[in-house]
Amino acid sequence: MSGNRKNPMKQLGLGLNLSTKKTRKRQFLDEMERVVPWDSLVQIVEPHCPRAKTGRPPFAVATMLRIHYLQQWFGLSDPAMEEALHDVPLYREFAKLDGALDRLPDETTILRFRHLLERHDLAVDMLRVVNDLLSVKGLLMRTGTAVDATLISAPSSTKNAEGERDPEMKQTKKGNNWYFGMKAHIGVDARSGLVHTVAGTAANVNDLNMAGALLHGDEEAAFGDAGYQGVHKRPEAQGPTWHVAMRPGKRRLLNPFIEPDFVAERVEKMKASIRARVEHPFRVLKRQFGFTKVRYRGLKKNTAQIVTLFALSNLWMARRQLMGLQG
Repeated sequence: MSGNRKNPMKQLGLGLNLSTKKTRKRQFLDEMERVVPWDSLVQIVEPHCPRAKTGRPPFAVATMLRIHYLQQWFGLSDPAMEEALHDVPLYREFAKLDGALDRLPDETTILRFRHLLERHDLAVDMLRVVNDLLSVKGLLMRTGTAVDATLISAPSSTKNAEGERDPEMKQTKKGNNWYFGMKAHIGVDARSGLVHTVAGTAANVNDLNMAGALLHGDEEAAFGDAGYQGVHKRPEAQGPTWHVAMRPGKRRLLNPFIEPDFVAERVEKMKASIRARVEHPFRVLKRQFGFTKVRYRGLKKNTAQIVTLFALSNLWMARRQLMGLQG
């Protein structure tokens, strides 16, 4: 009887998917498969890839790009991604490596592909390709911009090979707490909440200093919280009409029984409802994709990862509309 029984571990080793349940992870990857503009993204990476003249052919750009995105979505380091490709049939299937257990990318191959993207600033091009798609589909209107920033922590320990903290990361105080790391500054479409511009700085850079860099130039109105008070005086932020939140202390003094104060409070609530859309991309970044702490040393590498994550977050936030337009 035992001789007729199939060995499930042997079937798993062959890469066979024995489960019929559609898990949340599979559903997520199925949706991303449909909405990511793979062909356009491959076209911007392919010209920068080296051509192998001898030896085994390199892995396809599409495969390496899929692996790179798996890393971003599930917070996997290069070694962890290599192991996951061996352990998780779903990841191999998504990366078009199903049935190729004899040859899978190792951590060095994965690292070199990431360095290729960083060296040529291709994360910015990826965000542009994604936003071009969203604009064509009528999901990115570009008539108004809301700006904001969030802190991303960095390891403060000096127990590393250099014996020091990352010199490009800085310390800043928010409220009564001190933070060490960097800031991710974003400009989002005021109507849809989709990110159109991303900038990375050290944590001690004032939000006000980055306001002009977060505008795309075609907006008629711009919105920011009280940290952007005085932005209309900055030459680099000229163009749109700025609607900046009143400082909390001043707002608390408003008397709702006096008509001018009542109107001012209504205006503040309207501005707050528009600014709230900038929080959704941050929620996706930190909760959906689990990006709460930098992975690499240096601003350039971490900014490249953040730009990639916001490009993917745009597709995630607009996935239902995109799939609906596909029919």
